[in-house]
Amino acid sequence: MSILKIAIQGVPGSFHHQVALRNFGEDIEILDFTTFEPVARAVANGVADFAVMAIENSIAGAILPNYDLIDRYELSIRDEYYLPIGHQFMALPGQSIQEITEVRSHPMALLQCKAFFAQHPHIQLKEDTDTASVARDIKLGNLKGVAAIASSIAADIYGMQIISPDIQTVKSNFTRFIILQKESVKPSDSVNKASIKVTIQNQKGGLAKLLTLISDRGIDLSKIQSIPVIEKPWEYAFFLDLVFENHVILSQTIEEIRGSFGEVKIFGEYVSRK
Repeated sequence: MSILKIAIQGVPGSFHHQVALRNFGEDIEILDFTTFEPVARAVANGVADFAVMAIENSIAGAILPNYDLIDRYELSIRDEYYLPIGHQFMALPGQSIQEITEVRSHPMALLQCKAFFAQHPHIQLKEDTDTASVARDIKLGNLKGVAAIASSIAADIYGMQIISPDIQTVKSNFTRFIILQKESVKPSDSVNKASIKVTIQNQKGGLAKLLTLISDRGIDLSKIQSIPVIEKPWEYAFFLDLVFENHVILSQTIEEIRGSFGEVKIFGEYVSRK
């Protein structure tokens, strides 16, 4: 039996790495990339069996480019995973916060810790590609005066000292990850959530009518995200997460949307984990 290959953005100790291990177990091969596009490409090209990809955070909101990647690479959502996020402020051992002049991390992590750094204006914020890779690079380069924001697991892996724990602005901080694969997923009887894209034709009040239709069918809209259709000025694509109780009603509703509003693309039907 071959070992599953899981594509992630980040290095060992990253939040994506943690989700991969929790979702698929320890007996997997991790394919790590510095950005999200090669993650999507690895699954689309069959290099990886699955991908783990962050899609939204409870503080910082949606990661818009990742919606486009799912769509462009024709990927399917197999599952979702909500990971509680604790951001640890760490550096090489033996330093105080007064000695730290620069902190590096992923822009989403920096955004989630704004209140902490407002109290320490002497620290310069610098965006990087990943959380755990910053901790690794500080260790490898023996960089004094430079800190990382990463997980406690990353601190253990790379021998860093946590100077201030859990510095995220909102302590109840979660990131929603999705599990992606190339082939469409045949829904089981237990599914109760669907992720779809609707391209609305340019009509007055189109979005309001769409939302009314969904509500009237007893379907809960848990997420909506709009992206302009570049090749069609003034038309918009809406990414929707729908939570439902009856799959037949969902299917009928999707057909109604197609008939009344425009193109519908189903990214996946799966079990809601929230």
